[in-house]
Amino acid sequence: MKKDYYEILGVPRQSALPEIKKAYRSLALKFHPDRVPEGEKKEAEEKFKEISEAYGVLSDPQKRSLYDQYGHAGIDRNYTADDIFKGADFSSIFGEAGLGDVFSQFFGDAAFDIFGGSSSGQRGSRKRHQRGRDIQYEVDVSLEEAFTGIKKKIQIPRNEYCTHCQGSGAKAGSHMKTCSTCGGRGQVMMASGFFRMAQTCSACGGQGQIITEYCPECHGKGYLRVTRNIDVGIPPGVDNSSRLRVRGEGEIGSGGAGDLFLYIHVLDHETFKRDGNDIYMPLEVSFIKAALGAEMSVPTLNGQVSMKIPAGTQSGKVFRLKGKGMPDVHMGAQGDQYVTIMLQVPTKLSPEQRELLEKFAEISGEDVTPMAKSLKEKIKKVFK
Repeated sequence: MKKDYYEILGVPRQSALPEIKKAYRSLALKFHPDRVPEGEKKEAEEKFKEISEAYGVLSDPQKRSLYDQYGHAGIDRNYTADDIFKGADFSSIFGEAGLGDVFSQFFGDAAFDIFGGSSSGQRGSRKRHQRGRDIQYEVDVSLEEAFTGIKKKIQIPRNEYCTHCQGSGAKAGSHMKTCSTCGGRGQVMMASGFFRMAQTCSACGGQGQIITEYCPECHGKGYLRVTRNIDVGIPPGVDNSSRLRVRGEGEIGSGGAGDLFLYIHVLDHETFKRDGNDIYMPLEVSFIKAALGAEMSVPTLNGQVSMKIPAGTQSGKVFRLKGKGMPDVHMGAQGDQYVTIMLQVPTKLSPEQRELLEKFAEISGEDVTPMAKSLKEKIKKVFK
């Protein structure tokens, strides 16, 4: 027994056409057999057929009216399986090129002829001017460079459109012959059960024509490999999660240039640690300064600043230097710098220093020589 078409698309019976279109588009992209794992393809194919049939009826006012009055019986009496999809406006959902072109964005040059309604054959019959591919490149910057921002010159190897042959790969003035495999269409049809799939012709690479004489510059490839020096501006506040887009600096194609995407890698710093826009650092302070209090010079990414150490400061105490952190890459607001106090204990003492410290310990009531006193007590007991 067939499922209810409204239930299949997950929409209420009173839904307007835009809502039905939206639901179908979402489900079509989700259940297309070429977007699911291999073991789920058969189930996805059945589901895709089911939702497409539901949309074919509910998107047509006349078919929908019959279905609303008589259910599936009203459709089965008046339409064949092929008739269900006639008049269904697939192009208004997926753009003027139809469903086939939408899936070609996901699966490269393969286009899908759903129910015989794709325009892929027409598309393959003309030469396509393609935009060049985007390029990804990783850029290392120091923490100081990330703080201030910097202009860098980087070398990018990329493919560029061959101007000698206008990207055709053929020698100027030579003739090209029609591809016998696809008949000049640039695509061949492959049947697979419910679907007919138009794939790029492997013999001509989708051009519909075969080169008879190769371009002496690019040797038939249609592009040249070059290395370009590109100046890029890296704004203040970038982090390891930052991605910068430089328009038009990707590979060059007959339909224009792609973009260059820079992925930022901020190098570790020997003193500072970064967490978001905040900076953390340890500061060694002598126990004398910690006890008596002092004014200390503290390094920041923007130079030295003076920081007050109050008398009696303990090891591990954290002080905040407001606005001394990293700038926010989007809003420009500054983070803070956090300074953790680490008490510095001298490793060597002069006799005078030791004497003064022992005197201090005695005044403070601290027993700093427990082992020596214990030994004296034992000697006294022996000679009693």
